[in-house]
Amino acid sequence: MKIKHALLYLFVLLLFWQCNNPQTEILQSPQPLLGVTSQRGMVVSAREEASKIGRDIMQQGGNAFDAMVATEMALAVCYPNAGNLGGGGFMVYRTHKGEVGALDYREKAPLLASKDMYLDQNNTYLRDKSKTGGLAVGVPGTIAGIFKAHHKFGSLPIQTILRPVILLAKNGFKITEKQAAQLNNYSAVIKKTNKENSLYTKKFKPGDVFVNKALAATLQEISNKGRSAFYQGDIAKTLVRFLQKNGGIISLKDLENYQAIWREPIIFNYKDLRIISMSPPSSGGICLAQILKTTANFPIASYGHNTTKTTQVLVEAQRRAYADRSHYLGDPDFIDIPVDSLLSDAYLKKRMESFSFQGATPSHQIKHGNLLAPESKETTHYSIVDSYGNAIAVTTTLNASFGSKLYSKELGFFLNNEMDDFSAKPGAPNLFGLIGADANAIAPQKRMLSSMTPTLIERDNKLWMTLGTPGGSTIITSVLQTILNVYEFNMSMQQAVDAPRFHHQWLPDVVRVEATSFDTKTIKSLESKGYVVDYKNPSIIGKVDAILVLPDGSFEAGADKRGDDTAVGF
Repeated sequence: MKIKHALLYLFVLLLFWQCNNPQTEILQSPQPLLGVTSQRGMVVSAREEASKIGRDIMQQGGNAFDAMVATEMALAVCYPNAGNLGGGGFMVYRTHKGEVGALDYREKAPLLASKDMYLDQNNTYLRDKSKTGGLAVGVPGTIAGIFKAHHKFGSLPIQTILRPVILLAKNGFKITEKQAAQLNNYSAVIKKTNKENSLYTKKFKPGDVFVNKALAATLQEISNKGRSAFYQGDIAKTLVRFLQKNGGIISLKDLENYQAIWREPIIFNYKDLRIISMSPPSSGGICLAQILKTTANFPIASYGHNTTKTTQVLVEAQRRAYADRSHYLGDPDFIDIPVDSLLSDAYLKKRMESFSFQGATPSHQIKHGNLLAPESKETTHYSIVDSYGNAIAVTTTLNASFGSKLYSKELGFFLNNEMDDFSAKPGAPNLFGLIGADANAIAPQKRMLSSMTPTLIERDNKLWMTLGTPGGSTIITSVLQTILNVYEFNMSMQQAVDAPRFHHQWLPDVVRVEATSFDTKTIKSLESKGYVVDYKNPSIIGKVDAILVLPDGSFEAGADKRGDDTAVGF
């Protein structure tokens, strides 16, 4: 009997361990843990209010592009640390006819910007100048972006689309526990930057209703008068006056000159997947392609999810891609980017010649590759599919949380600090620790390099997945691992976005792992091979929002558990 009791005790202990081990929870579940499913359409975003508004627009007969406008603007209301009117972003799309493309509404440097604008007379980098206050602000592109998308693909009147968004700003939304903590955490720096109290300098608690009448009025003006209200009308004049009062250099001419641009996306294959991702000035598509094309040469499914060998392959591929990012990538309107060479199989194979499973390749030994031939963190992402067969992936940002921390009380929104994404001083790290070179140096009217990676995937010539994430420099690696989680490790969409993640970006030479997500044995194994592993950092890596097309044609959403992210379908 004692033996039986002992065996029973061991069984209970094993069961307890499995239930509390994050890897086991994801990989050993007897049935796939599905996210929200729907038959006709789906929106997944950082906030339930935004997802519902996007869904409602589609139920009124609108398409994914109408829902894009509604969701983007709703996030500006209820997710103001990243959703925005004063920032920019990227969209990748696939129409019901199978046509694909990309929209670049990234911010631009003002006409008065200069290469050395953040250096003093001793060539010292004045870090705060590119991060906080008026001089950190790039020319906003979000309003131009939504009108560009709507003009080409929209089906409902802009007034119909914006009506529920304006009501959301007027009537307010309930603050969540995570949002209350964030607002309270940033209230002091917002007050310091603006030198006055505002809606955002109050103390909040979960359940408080947040009303922004100034933003409602701004959105109503845009609804009434269109794009020109923001770039030429009273909003533009108020915005320029506010920025110049706070040390900014953006002029009315900067706003009048701004244009969103249609781009050719980065398209490549990973085994039987056709992947469509964002092109420069985003580094996302090229880096994602480099890492996945390198990974395809290794049988990572047989190695296992987040095992030592799988982690090694991905870390070493990431290390090399981020080194190339630093040297070669920037605004394609200003520099020539050797995309074909960077993505060639021969080049990528040569880049991995120094890799061995026996140990890490130190980053100081890895520079950018030599080509043989003449490619915030508090960001937010949303994915949408509609009943007509259209799909979009959109990532939009202010860069840091609440951007430059400059808040216009008169207009009701924050301004970005995207100027920090330039190489203010080659070799000096930006907000996310990324090192830049001359390819991403500041120049008037130039778009700064980004890590945003909105991505669509086809399988068997049909839409298979749409995804993206916030996370600054970790965006690319979060998207990468989510794709592999579904394709190589047979996870559901929800399991794939919830799974533990890790990140390496060349410099600093550290493998960052989400706290308590990796087993001790794997961490010790990596350390024994020379990897420096940061596994105690409490910060999260990405908040992926994705949609997977299931075999029967229905949709499964993955709304990341790390945030308040919510999927709403119909």
